[in-house]
Amino acid sequence: MDKKVERRCDSISIPQCDSISPGASFTRNLPPAHYTFKVESFSKILKIFPGNKEPKYDSDVFESGGYKWRLSFYPNGRKECNGKGSISLYLVIAETDSLPLGWEVKAICRLFVLDQIRGEYVTFQDANGKVRLFHGMNTEWGFGQFLSLTTFSDSFNGYLLEDSCVFGAEVFVIKCTGKGELLSILDFPITGICTWGIEADSVQRVEYLRKDFSVGKYKWELVLYPDAVSNDDRDKSCIKLFLSLCDWKAHPPKGKLYAKYTVCVREGKVICGEVTDYNWFSASASGRVYNFQRDFLNRVLMFDGAFIVEAQVEIISVVTNFTEKSEGDDEF
Repeated sequence: MDKKVERRCDSISIPQCDSISPGASFTRNLPPAHYTFKVESFSKILKIFPGNKEPKYDSDVFESGGYKWRLSFYPNGRKECNGKGSISLYLVIAETDSLPLGWEVKAICRLFVLDQIRGEYVTFQDANGKVRLFHGMNTEWGFGQFLSLTTFSDSFNGYLLEDSCVFGAEVFVIKCTGKGELLSILDFPITGICTWGIEADSVQRVEYLRKDFSVGKYKWELVLYPDAVSNDDRDKSCIKLFLSLCDWKAHPPKGKLYAKYTVCVREGKVICGEVTDYNWFSASASGRVYNFQRDFLNRVLMFDGAFIVEAQVEIISVVTNFTEKSEGDDEF
């Protein structure tokens, strides 16, 4: 019983007359995105309302942003909002009984009237595109003086043509998803080095070799393909070296990082191939691959020797997503 009384109080709406006339207007060719309301025989509309009752028409309900809405049309003005001598038009949030107690909806709203001569929609909204807050005590937004009847009835303006007119509405609901990211440039870059010694016999009859290493708290991986095919010459063999950040193999994507790195292949102190680069690493771009000539490896195999693959990584920037953290999730 108490809940019903409390819920009913939450749905009481006070007439909103703060927006007497539109704060800003512009024209466009595109029709209203969410609802169009056409009136035929406008001159006869006042005759269908009985007695001294203020003429008002409520449109069918339409949906936008997950909520139900309708238009309230006052063809002879809404008197309590200083609408005498004007057309009043309002956007109203509908079916609020289904919304939870204490509900609030933030939205950017626009109302339209069609200039039927020029084929343009005159668009009305609050000045500076103000975001409107709808709640139990404020369920509508619009203008008591949407258009003066004199302006509306002037055929030169094109609003009332052959006794018909067209109105419309757009309502863009603003929902905070909590999604975003934080870009941090590190004062002190996180550095690490991996020196990987490889014996000649370990590269024979294998497709690839793998080496894991860490730079700070981040796990990286080197993968060596000793007998790959060159991208430039399909008849020529090469060594492919793949450097990747592999945190995302165990956890959902949480962000990305920017690193400077050098990868090289050497025999002792003699560098056989070296690349220095900068790149972003993320779940969708977790690694980079580089080709090296295979000549030195042929020598290593011939003399049953060894060679070294080395990676130096310097993490310069880290981007962290600040979406709502799920229980059990680790930060990136």
